[in-house]
Amino acid sequence: MLRFFHSYFPYQYVSLMGLLVLIRLPLLLHPFPLLIPELNWMIVGEQMSQGYLLYRDIWDSVSPLSALVYWGIHSVFGRSPLMLHAAATLVSIFQIVYFNYLTNNRDVYPDRSFWPGLIYMLFMHLSFDCLTLSPVLMSTSFLLLAFGTLIKQMDRRGATDEVFEVGFYIGIAALFYLPSALFILWAILSLLFYTGATFRQYSLSLFGFLFPFAAIVLIYYLWDSLDDFNRNLLSSVFRVRQYSLSDFKSLLASLFIPLGLGILGFLSLFNRPGRYVNFQQRVQQIMAIWFLIAVLTIALMPFLAPMVFLSFVPPMAYFAYYYFENIRKAWLAEIIFISAFSLMLLLFYQGALGIIPGAGLGRLSSLQVRPSPLPDNITNQRVLIIGEDLSAYRQNQLATPYLNWDLAKYDLKNLDNYESVINVFDHFRKDPPDYIIDRENVVDKLFQRAPALSLRYEKTATAGVYKRK
Repeated sequence: MLRFFHSYFPYQYVSLMGLLVLIRLPLLLHPFPLLIPELNWMIVGEQMSQGYLLYRDIWDSVSPLSALVYWGIHSVFGRSPLMLHAAATLVSIFQIVYFNYLTNNRDVYPDRSFWPGLIYMLFMHLSFDCLTLSPVLMSTSFLLLAFGTLIKQMDRRGATDEVFEVGFYIGIAALFYLPSALFILWAILSLLFYTGATFRQYSLSLFGFLFPFAAIVLIYYLWDSLDDFNRNLLSSVFRVRQYSLSDFKSLLASLFIPLGLGILGFLSLFNRPGRYVNFQQRVQQIMAIWFLIAVLTIALMPFLAPMVFLSFVPPMAYFAYYYFENIRKAWLAEIIFISAFSLMLLLFYQGALGIIPGAGLGRLSSLQVRPSPLPDNITNQRVLIIGEDLSAYRQNQLATPYLNWDLAKYDLKNLDNYESVINVFDHFRKDPPDYIIDRENVVDKLFQRAPALSLRYEKTATAGVYKRK
């Protein structure tokens, strides 16, 4: 496979995309488990299409541009996991083609080939959850654009005012996935160490980064929802931690091969220091900084799953290329790559289809939507779930703004505060749920604090489920 993609001809893009479709087609045609984050994103898109304002009327920590995309998809296709997967494939194709084009067009490597795109394509299949249109996937596209502009500056004698684009792309990336804002440190450090940027150009880059944020802040200010924006997005990045959704064994298994090959590729650079020109050495160093900044984003991740590590793919793919390039025996490199390719796809299909009976590795069970606690005949109802399990929303709609439990705690776990009780009562009055599913044992206390609500609901035969009279 390495030998086939070693040639550099335009028709190889067709081969590369054909391989991508061949890998994904079985999963696009065969239904596989719906994930809790996917259901969450579809609910956000659905609520926004009904005229609700994100952060004010929908309490969730999804970043605004990602929510805008989910809104657009829902407006055209409704709740459609298949469209999330199809859109994710288009974004993946852009990243693969752009990464391969960039590394060859800018002479990032000593030789031109389709290996960068091939390795990048493989590493995008860390797990079956990477098939969906996640905020991290969309954000990484703009980080790659920032990388392309940055190395264009490095290939010149001095930086130009195009550094504004670097900051702007990172600002857009952060509005798709807020932890990506840390990559402004990557841009500043790269400009500082590897270009002749002036103070004015640093300021331009920082202004480009802040400009998209300023536009969003202005919009929420005009809508008188700046406090909601701050609480549910900016502050939530330090507080929202849905680690109960994490599957650490599957995560480690998914990252083992790409991370291992990336590290081996990085170490192989020390064996042949004279082979690379000065520009290529600087690119190696800024990709190492990218990886270090990506590690810092782990502390800001709302949950841990392979999909949120897609921002690691560019540096891992970049350095893995050097590992295969520096293996002197072509047949050995081919065997190692085929082995890595096969093992990664085995875990990929095992997670989605469970091809190995009884094996739970890669299944991401804690991330899957479980059966609804409501009877099957209850569909298309307005429902409030108090807790993390969103399964009842699969066949029903969200009532009240309380989508994300970590954010809903501001009110629902603070019922000794008079203002919180008033907020909950107002939300129930404006958008009353037909059913309440209480997984955190707060309804009894809520009914004590707001007796008017207790008169409107009655217990059902299912524990923790209340029905509107």
